[in-house]
Amino acid sequence: MPQTERGMRTRASLLVAAEAVFLEHGYHEASVVKITEHAGVSQGTFYLYFTSKKQVFDELVVDLNRRVRQAMSEGAATGRDRREAEHRGFEAFFRFTAEHPALYRIIRQAEFVSPEMHKLHYTRIVEGYVAALQRAAAEGELVELDPVVTSWALMGIGEIVGMRWVLWDEKPGEVPDTVMAEVARLIDRILGMPGGQAANDRPRKRAGGVKVAR
Repeated sequence: MPQTERGMRTRASLLVAAEAVFLEHGYHEASVVKITEHAGVSQGTFYLYFTSKKQVFDELVVDLNRRVRQAMSEGAATGRDRREAEHRGFEAFFRFTAEHPALYRIIRQAEFVSPEMHKLHYTRIVEGYVAALQRAAAEGELVELDPVVTSWALMGIGEIVGMRWVLWDEKPGEVPDTVMAEVARLIDRILGMPGGQAANDRPRKRAGGVKVAR
């Protein structure tokens, strides 16, 4: 059953339910019962796909990681050059974070619940980032830099800015234009890119910041 189309849908619905339950209750207060109730399936069905709460947690980390990397990659792909690709990738990350606030809570819990998955989440993001910076450097778009150190530093900026303005702000789900413009300037300085229009003055206007689609 798990390999059928219906089985894949059921598995996906269990991951969606797990995301909601771990966000609301945290790992230790979450349970297989709460996950299955949220998904509308039996406990027996759960065990066709996962052996334990720990396994579904680990697979949820992998799933969230895959989706956030995809969102960032798709956002960056809309940039006309590396500079704009960086800005668009950050915007995509902030949108994903606003739509999936569980990403922050689950990854932070993983540090204690599943350290190997905690490390996997960050290293997979960095691997793709390093490759992108290396390509840009080879094409002469960047100053000489260490792509590994730079990738970790940029990821840290995105994570903390997202936490402050997406999760903690009075208007969750929105990064103000002024903040996004400053992030864009920081990216440009770090990567040694030539200056240009500020992020909030680019032709593609954003009304009121980076917002979640409602």
